[in-house]
Amino acid sequence: MEKQSRLLCSELCVQRRLFEVTLNCTVLAWKDIQIDKKHTGRAIYGAVKAGSHCVPVCEIIAVQEKEDDSPCKDTGKWQKVPQSPADSCQHAFTVFYVERVRQHCWRCSNVTFHCSEHSMCLLWVQTIREQLALLTNRPKYLLVYINPYGGKQRGKQIYDHKVAPIFSRASISTDVIVTEHANHARDHLKMEADLKKYDGVVCVGGDGMFSEIMHGLVSRTQQEAGVDDNSMEETLMPCGLRIGIIPAGSTDCICYATVGSNDPVTSALHIVVGDSQPMDVCSVHNEDHFLRYSVSLLGYGFYGDVLTDSERKRWMGPARYDISGVKTFLSHRYYEGTVSFLPAEGNSGTPRDKMQCRSGCSICQQTSSDKLVSKNEDSVSDAECRDTWTVIRGKFLAINAASMSCACPRSPKGLSPSAHLADGTTDLILVRKCSRLNFLRHLLRHTNKDDQFDHSFVEVYRVKQFRFTPRYQECDSEVDLRESGATGKQFLSQICREHRACGCMPSQSNWNCDGEILPHTAIQVRVHSQLIKLFARGIEEQPVFEDLYAHCAI
Repeated sequence: MEKQSRLLCSELCVQRRLFEVTLNCTVLAWKDIQIDKKHTGRAIYGAVKAGSHCVPVCEIIAVQEKEDDSPCKDTGKWQKVPQSPADSCQHAFTVFYVERVRQHCWRCSNVTFHCSEHSMCLLWVQTIREQLALLTNRPKYLLVYINPYGGKQRGKQIYDHKVAPIFSRASISTDVIVTEHANHARDHLKMEADLKKYDGVVCVGGDGMFSEIMHGLVSRTQQEAGVDDNSMEETLMPCGLRIGIIPAGSTDCICYATVGSNDPVTSALHIVVGDSQPMDVCSVHNEDHFLRYSVSLLGYGFYGDVLTDSERKRWMGPARYDISGVKTFLSHRYYEGTVSFLPAEGNSGTPRDKMQCRSGCSICQQTSSDKLVSKNEDSVSDAECRDTWTVIRGKFLAINAASMSCACPRSPKGLSPSAHLADGTTDLILVRKCSRLNFLRHLLRHTNKDDQFDHSFVEVYRVKQFRFTPRYQECDSEVDLRESGATGKQFLSQICREHRACGCMPSQSNWNCDGEILPHTAIQVRVHSQLIKLFARGIEEQPVFEDLYAHCAI
């Protein structure tokens, strides 16, 4: 391991103890020189007790000079003569940096160094600022949209109290827009915003707010590039601006799957340090008409019915999803149709390979490298693969396409635990018609560590494109009602009274596209690799940042 040359090395005071403080191009470290040497080799979480500390330069938020609280002015009274170097430090500067406090959560911590000479204090402040100025990936000017109505309607409060002070400390300028109606942010981004002066766009809200921002930014990019988004054959242009998510919604699935937590401070710090996480986007079409983009879940059947029913109960708040979920489960409707898909090839892995997408994911990085090498091969490879489409016909309780794990606090593993954020694929999950009890077993496995795909009625494929054509819907009443007896018959018939399908009338479900209902059921979907970038780095594994600090210690 190559040793970095030191930029500065001084003996400074921290809380009246003398430390050896060193700075190089990558690390700021300080070590208590008064501590017994035998304690310095402890594990990383014992580093604080051992007196050794280090922070990567890329995770320093800011540095500022401050006035020392020690009495140093001539007050005309007798003053104590300093007995040690720690007592003579009259000047100070404070370094604000990222600290990991619990799994996947960050906070802004700080340490104050005291110097005996003002010139030394200024030298340290200037040198650290020079190193921060070299970090060109950090944003300086952001466009912020706040949804004041999402979740528990605390978006503006979260931004003002938790996020704005962090941006201010990091010297990030912002233009803040509080949205007034649905699609306000999307339309403003698409038509009015002067995007050239910004380094990124930030949304304060839930998954719906992120979807607005993403649609506006992607649509604006395609318009300026002259790309027809109604054509399935068009290769979409990647967006130049990164998107930051400050979670303030009901589930915040996208933030949870890309950062690992729903903590606003953590997300704000990822924005400040300038993290960048590419992400795939699915375009959804009906024949020759573009419908929507999707980054997380496309769900037909169970999840489509849950969303459709919950829209009639918006007055209930987030609890409506639980009520609609139970009601939809008891209704137990299945749908018949045809699914055809183009399987993913190469090094994309499989949905059951247990290789979860984490920070520095090798599969996503390989996809990025392949994309740079062969930018113009997409249309050729698609043409060559036209005859390799797989066709499946059947009766399905649910058809889901997960472009990410879709993890959330209620489902820590998500719908597809091994789905990747930026590998150019989506995981197509087909849940065939089965008994209500078996379907319940499948759903419960989303909340524990068991393999939710380990059922005979569940199939999962990693695909680049897929199509769905519905046929009709029936109610599987003969077997299930026989199981539940006469009382069950009356109860289920009361639940499903508003649905004509329970009389075996031809009907269809709706597609749940990232929490929005699509107007068509026959759709074509194509995955566009790494179309957008987020201010995130993926979920960090515990050993990842242990190794980082071990490297700092070296």
